[in-house]
Amino acid sequence: MKAAIIGGTGYGAIELIRLIQNHPYLEIGTVVSNSQSGTNFSDSYPHLSNIVNLSLEKFNAEELSKQNDIVFLATPSGVSSSLAPQLVDKGIKVIDLSGDFRLRSQNEYETWYKHSAPEEKYLSQAVYGLSEIYTEEIKGAALIANPGCYPTATSLGLLPILKANLADSQSIIIDAKSGVSGAGRGLSLTSHYAEINENLKAYKLGAHQHIPEIEQVLTDETGNPITVTFTTHLVPMSRGIMITSYVNLTEKITTNEVTDIYNKFYENHPFVRVRQAGTYPSTKEVSGSNYCDIGLHVDPRTNRLTVISVIDNLVKGAAGQAIQNANLMNNWDVRTGLNSIPMYP
Repeated sequence: MKAAIIGGTGYGAIELIRLIQNHPYLEIGTVVSNSQSGTNFSDSYPHLSNIVNLSLEKFNAEELSKQNDIVFLATPSGVSSSLAPQLVDKGIKVIDLSGDFRLRSQNEYETWYKHSAPEEKYLSQAVYGLSEIYTEEIKGAALIANPGCYPTATSLGLLPILKANLADSQSIIIDAKSGVSGAGRGLSLTSHYAEINENLKAYKLGAHQHIPEIEQVLTDETGNPITVTFTTHLVPMSRGIMITSYVNLTEKITTNEVTDIYNKFYENHPFVRVRQAGTYPSTKEVSGSNYCDIGLHVDPRTNRLTVISVIDNLVKGAAGQAIQNANLMNNWDVRTGLNSIPMYP
């Protein structure tokens, strides 16, 4: 199948290129970048010289639908809301890596993202692409809202204990840390070397656009309205996310018992790896891979569970999960094209 990529010069797009290059059933089709159309892809990414020799093109829904079987939108939020409907209407499958179709409420989207919301017609069609949780829904979808990087690691870390009805859902505190690539390739003071090097900073307190996405998933899956305290931090590394979540338990239970719950919850999901009790994951242990590693600790003194979940924000948090969803949509083995061993050290 030919796969088009729109937003061709961003970090999400380059990860899609890397993964599709090694996928047995997908090949790179059209790559769209309106701002750099007419140039060669390797002009933006010289490491692809003599590997991917493609000319970047302008967006044209008619031509894209004729020449490609599936489209990945790796555009900034506020862009795909107008592009994706044009492609869906032509019968082509779409996986959107931006945030435009993740929130079901138009008002909520406009409040948090500060853009005009997509039409209700397309919001209602979109399936939230958290691969391990909505597997069956994804298989029959035409439009996938690929989850955000923070919500992916957070939701995978919290859902097993919440769905087991062993946690106080109103006690959730989430400490989130991300590498700088999560801010994208565009230049800004936030990601300026002198600002981030040897520095650690919190940002968007109470205002991060991933807050309603996390709350929506947790609420949907538990059947109870959930609000969370969510604080994001920028750390001086290129890629990786660590989520440390804290939740009060409603029963006395040991770390080993919680670990058994998580192992059973994810026993049929190869990209979630639950650590043995007493061991905890680090970001480098999933770098470049589609894995989410989870470590657990119950403090018997406070009866509080600490969940540590780590992902590569550009892979499981973006392009890798998009490929995982493409595999589900086409009834391929979910691991297809995603068996890369994490890069270490």
